[in-house]
Amino acid sequence: MLVLGIESSCDETGVALYDTSAGLLSHTLHSQVDMHADYGGVVPELASRDHIRRVLPLTQAALDKAGMTLKDVDAIAYTQGPGLAGALLVGTSIAQSLAFALGVPSIAIHHLEGHLLAPLLEENPPAFPFVALLVSGGHSQLMRVDGIGQYQLLGDTLDDAAGEAFDKTAKLLGLGYPGGPQLAKLASQVKQGNPQIKLPRPMLHSGDLDFSFSGLKTAVLTLVNAHPNMSETTRAEIAWEFQESVTEILTAKCLAALKQTKLKNLIVSGGVGANLRLRERLSQEAQQRGFGVRYPRLEFCTDNGAMIAFAGALRLETMRLKAKQMDTQDYGFSVRPRWDLAELQAS
Repeated sequence: MLVLGIESSCDETGVALYDTSAGLLSHTLHSQVDMHADYGGVVPELASRDHIRRVLPLTQAALDKAGMTLKDVDAIAYTQGPGLAGALLVGTSIAQSLAFALGVPSIAIHHLEGHLLAPLLEENPPAFPFVALLVSGGHSQLMRVDGIGQYQLLGDTLDDAAGEAFDKTAKLLGLGYPGGPQLAKLASQVKQGNPQIKLPRPMLHSGDLDFSFSGLKTAVLTLVNAHPNMSETTRAEIAWEFQESVTEILTAKCLAALKQTKLKNLIVSGGVGANLRLRERLSQEAQQRGFGVRYPRLEFCTDNGAMIAFAGALRLETMRLKAKQMDTQDYGFSVRPRWDLAELQAS
C-alpha cells in the first residue's frame, strides 16, 4: 500500500510517500523559517498562504522522486491537528480533495502521534511497549506506548514546554528565530560552565514525572537584567547553563519513567529531540544502565511529511486488520487546532 502524507500544521510544508512493503520512498519539505524570521515568530496568515503555494509542487516533487504518479497512491494521510487552524485547513482540504478525486481512503493523523512514531522509521526500531519522550513545540510529555493509539500519559508540562523555554530564553539572549537551535549553537562555544552562573533545575526532585520550565526562563531573565552590558562570553555561559538544566531535567524524568514502568526502551521525538546535548546525556545513561534509546534522524525531529505518511500507513494497516470498510468514506473535512493526544484511540 502506497500512502501519501501531507503535513501543514505550522511553518513547514511536508509531503512524503511511504510504502508498507518498501518503506519510505521519498519526502520533500519547505521551511518557512526565513519568512517568519523578520517577525520573531510564526505569523499564522503568512503561514497559511505559503502552504497554499507549496503543497502541490511538493507533492509532485515527492512523486517524481519516487517514480510514481497520483494513480499509484492507495491512501492519503494528513495532519488534522493540533496546530494553526488556517495552516491545517490547507493540508486537510487538499488531502481530502485528492482522496475524493482518486477514490482512495484518507486518514486524519494527530500531529503528535506523527512525532511519537517518527523514531520507528529508523533501522532496528524498538518493539512495543516503550516509553516516549515527546518534546515538540508547546509539548513536553512522557508517554507509555503499548501500540498504535495506545498511549498513556505519564508526565506533562505544567506551564512552558522545553521548546518554548528554549525559544523564550534565546530571545532574552538576543538571538534570532528560531531560538532553540541558535541557543544550542551558542552553548556549544562553552566547554565547561561558569560556576558563578547557576540556574535552577525545576521539579528535578518532585517525585513525579511532570515538568515546569517557566521558572527557569524567569531565572534567565534575572541573570540578563543583572548583566546589562553582557559580553558574548557571558551570553554563551548562560546558554550553556540553561541547556544543562533542561537536558538534566529531561534525562532524569526519562530514567524515572523507565523505572516506574519497568520498560527497557525509550524513544525521543520532536524538535528538542534534535538537541545534541540531550542525545549525548541520554545515550550515556542508556549505555550505563542497559536500556535502549532511539531517536529519529535530525531531519525528522521537526515537522515533516514522512512521519505523517508513516503514521497513516500504520493506521491504515490497523483498519485493514479490523476489516473496517474504507470505501464508503465521507470526504467532508474539519480540523482540530486543539486536540489532546490522550483522546486518540486505536482505530
